[in-house]
Amino acid sequence: MSAKKRQYTDEHAEAGVKAPMPEIECWPNQYNTGYEIEIEMPEFTSVCPKTGLPDHGTLILRYVPDQLCLELKSLKMYTLEYRNLGIFQENVVNRMLEDVVSAADPLEATVIGDFMPRGGVHTKVVASYVRPRGKRKKTAR
Repeated sequence: MSAKKRQYTDEHAEAGVKAPMPEIECWPNQYNTGYEIEIEMPEFTSVCPKTGLPDHGTLILRYVPDQLCLELKSLKMYTLEYRNLGIFQENVVNRMLEDVVSAADPLEATVIGDFMPRGGVHTKVVASYVRPRGKRKKTAR
């Protein structure tokens, strides 16, 4: 029996993961109360790196800010950059989490990608981050 050739390559798997993206800007948090912010982006689109077909879904970002809050217009411009980017759904969610953590250094953050069914398959991807105790890397600017 011969080995079946994979349809997806390593290039497909890595597509979009290191693509340049617009900066997510932040502003100084005015409260130190441990509150949570939830941002819902119901019209998210990206592109499958193998087929070139669009992926549609809702992204939900929940985070507990420390010293910085995400500026929403820059977050919108950031998410719009995915519109023509070939990237797997799982990578969208993990990449966005990494970029949010890098930009705002929140206490906690979760990104949920709830993607529309394609070929009868519904995908929901959840990635979370909790800052290690005592670790802070950014200060309010």
